[in-house]
Amino acid sequence: MTAAALAGALTLAACSGGGDSDGSSSATPSVTSGSDTGGASGGTSGSSAPVTASGELEGSWLTTADGRAVALIITGEQAALFATGGTVCSGTAGKEADMTMIRLTCASGKKDRTTGMVDSADGKSLRITWDGAAGKETYTKAEGGQWPSGLPTAGPG
Repeated sequence: MTAAALAGALTLAACSGGGDSDGSSSATPSVTSGSDTGGASGGTSGSSAPVTASGELEGSWLTTADGRAVALIITGEQAALFATGGTVCSGTAGKEADMTMIRLTCASGKKDRTTGMVDSADGKSLRITWDGAAGKETYTKAEGGQWPSGLPTAGPG
């Protein structure tokens, strides 16, 4: 069931912004990308690796949280997040001062994942600390339309 939910989230991610939406996609304050200085290689907790939106963040990232699939898609400085249950968010990703931030506005008004600081990114996993209820999350990169190995699954419940 989780795979089907993720497939639906990725299908939504592939759609262009001109759908049947009642609300308008509001852009959040723009951020600029810094130079690509590389990323962390070990996904070590507690240390941040300098990353840019055009470097290690670029792509489709997947996780599960509370039994729901979450897909985060970053293209250039644009970011979108989709979660089963109807959460749809859009915004930006990039450097702010010495931090790499993701800023999203969700159509539902939810604030679980609206402001996130990238803790580390190594091209395979992405660690984000969200200001909202989501807290710390680790995402796995989807490559070539394939599900990443080791993707967490929902437990019984």
